[in-house]
Amino acid sequence: MKSVNEQRSGLLYGIGAYGMWGLVPLFWPLLKPAGAMEILAHRMVWSLAVVGVVLVVVRRWAWVGELVRQPRKLGLIAVAATVITVNWGLYIWSVNNGQVVEASLGYFINPLVTIAMGVLLLKERLRPVQWTAVGVGFAAVLVLAVGYGRPPWISLVLAFSFATYGLVKKKVNLGGVESLAAETAVQFLPALGYLLWIGSHGDATFGTEGLGHAGLLAATGIVTAVPLVCFGAAAIRVPLSTLGLLQYLAPVFQFGLGVVYFHEAMPPERWAGFSLVWAALALLTWDALRTARRGRAEAVRLAAMAATAAAVPTAAATAGTGGALGSAAEPAPTPAPTKPVP
Repeated sequence: MKSVNEQRSGLLYGIGAYGMWGLVPLFWPLLKPAGAMEILAHRMVWSLAVVGVVLVVVRRWAWVGELVRQPRKLGLIAVAATVITVNWGLYIWSVNNGQVVEASLGYFINPLVTIAMGVLLLKERLRPVQWTAVGVGFAAVLVLAVGYGRPPWISLVLAFSFATYGLVKKKVNLGGVESLAAETAVQFLPALGYLLWIGSHGDATFGTEGLGHAGLLAATGIVTAVPLVCFGAAAIRVPLSTLGLLQYLAPVFQFGLGVVYFHEAMPPERWAGFSLVWAALALLTWDALRTARRGRAEAVRLAAMAATAAAVPTAAATAGTGGALGSAAEPAPTPAPTKPVP
């Protein structure tokens, strides 16, 4: 069992990771006048540099040889790199174009999309509460579509791309740092080629807007890697159910920033749509906690049964040994029949 101090540090790592992801909308506007594509390309290039340094420090390279010998995994890494490129690029564009609230909605509905993909692609079976949550989430999207006058396409693309990314990462089964290194390695050459191309046309802002701007673009690698490292540290220290609750911190912070800091409009129909989404997430959370509690209770019951079953033959063996060591003139008593363990 993990110590209290270890779980506490894991909780702090998790809050740090999701907190940084939630506050990142404050960072992207600092990179203007760079456009979303240039910021995205720098993020890919510098992320590989930062993760490469981390891997050198921890001396964790064995996975590279194993990965290059598995073409199927390499293909999945390429798919993951593609969908996370779409996710990163659209998110940066959304923040820098006054769509922080709609972007936050994408990460609110992401768990619902993940569940729906599990049913459609993996043939998973849902509990009734999960079906209810998915239905409420679908109703929320319809309400928001009416409120926006169009489908909330930014939210939907962010949610579906991130859900697809999670599905692919599950199949690849690499650690957080290793996975990011592999994905940014796939992204590196196209991103570097794009930066060289816009530089040759005089459209790059790196090096033309001052040293501070160049430093901020380079810091995109740190902004990408540090939360992921914190997340990895949290994942090995706290239960999955705790991480599942912490994941809502990021969109909550993003939504708060969009409304309070960026002053984005929230008409009544938008509040109604978000309220339905939050109701769906509350149902999912309640169901997950209830299921986890039942699972722990069942595990304790089975462990107790196993301990009881193991104790019965031990006691019988001890009684038999005592009889054998007794006086030869006295026959060993016949042991009473034991009750079968239910």
